[in-house]
Amino acid sequence: MVDPSHQPPVHWAGAEPRRILDPDGTAVADADVGLGAEELRALLRWMVLARRLDRECIALQRQGELTVYPGFEGQEAAQLGSAIALGPSDFVWPTFRELAVALLRGVDPVQYLQYHRGTWHGGPYDPRASRFGPICIPIATQIAHAAGWALGQRLDATDAVSIAYFGDGATSEGDFHEAANLAGVWRLPLVLFCQNNGWAISVPAAAQTAGEIWRRAEGYGFEGVRVDGNDVLAVYAATRQAVERARAGDGPTLIEALTYRIGAHSTADDATRYRDETEVDAAKAFDPIVRFRAWLLATGTADEAFLAACEEEAEAFAMRVREGVVATPPPPAEWAFDWVYADPPETFARMRAEALG
Repeated sequence: MVDPSHQPPVHWAGAEPRRILDPDGTAVADADVGLGAEELRALLRWMVLARRLDRECIALQRQGELTVYPGFEGQEAAQLGSAIALGPSDFVWPTFRELAVALLRGVDPVQYLQYHRGTWHGGPYDPRASRFGPICIPIATQIAHAAGWALGQRLDATDAVSIAYFGDGATSEGDFHEAANLAGVWRLPLVLFCQNNGWAISVPAAAQTAGEIWRRAEGYGFEGVRVDGNDVLAVYAATRQAVERARAGDGPTLIEALTYRIGAHSTADDATRYRDETEVDAAKAFDPIVRFRAWLLATGTADEAFLAACEEEAEAFAMRVREGVVATPPPPAEWAFDWVYADPPETFARMRAEALG
C-alpha cells in the first residue's frame, strides 16, 4: 500500500485506480503482464532515455535553441507504457507533449524538435511511416482526428487501432464529446488516453470537471478504465486490453491515467504562481522510473550495471540530439510566401520580391 506519509495528488481521489506496483516498487497484483525480461529492461531504458532528453530540451529552450518546450517529466510511464501496447499499423494522435511516444514510434527527435525550434510546422518526419501524427497545439482537436481516422479504418475493414493522447483539460472541450460520441455510436477502434495531471495549465482538475473522467465513458456506451499512470505495468496492461478490444471490433475505451507532471505546463509558464511546491515535492514520491527500477532490481530482472549503462546511453543520446538541434539551419525565407496562393495577386508577388531582394 501507499506509504501514508506520502499522500497521492489530490486529483487521484475517488475510485481506486488499477495498480500493479506500489510507489516503493512492491507488486500488489500479478506483475506478469506478458512482457519478457528483455522487454521489461527495454521499457526502463526508454523511460530513462526519454527523461534525459526531456531535461535536455528544457535546457535547450533556456539557451535560446528552442522557442518553447512542454516538459513531461513524471509522465514517462503513462506515455511509454501505453505506446508499447500498440501494433505497427496502429496510429498515434498526439498533443504537443508526447515526445516519449514519438521516440518509441521511431520518430527522429531532431526532426520532431524542429517544431519547437520554429523551423517546420508539425515537424518534417513522415507521419505515415512512423504512424505518429503531427504535433497538435490546439486543445482536443486531435481527438476528433483520431476518431475520424478510426472510422476510416472501420470502412476500409482493416484491424488498425487509433489512439488519441490528451490531458484532463481537453475533456472539457467540445471536440472530446464529439469524438467520444461518434466512437460510441460507430463502435470505432479507438483508444482515448487521458493523462490526468491534475492541472489544465493553471486550472486544477476540480475546477474544470465535476466527476471522474473515466466514468464519462459509460455515457457514450463504452468501457472506461482508471489506472495509476505512474505504474508502467498497469498502464501497459490496461492499454493492451483496450487495443485488443478495439482490434476485435468491441469498440473504444477511455483510459484515465492518473499521473503528475513535475515541471511547468511549458517553458513559457511559471507554475509557482498557482501550484504549491509542497504538492510537487509530495508527488515526487510517486516517480514512475524510481518505482519500476526498484521492482526490476528486486526481481532480478535488471542489475546495477544495466541501470548504469542506461544512464550512460541516455547522456550520449541527449548530446547527439542537442548537436542535431543546434545544427538545424533556419528555414528558407521564401517559405513565408510559398503555398499561400495558387495564383498570387500582383501585390503579393511584389511583397515577396521586396522581402527576398
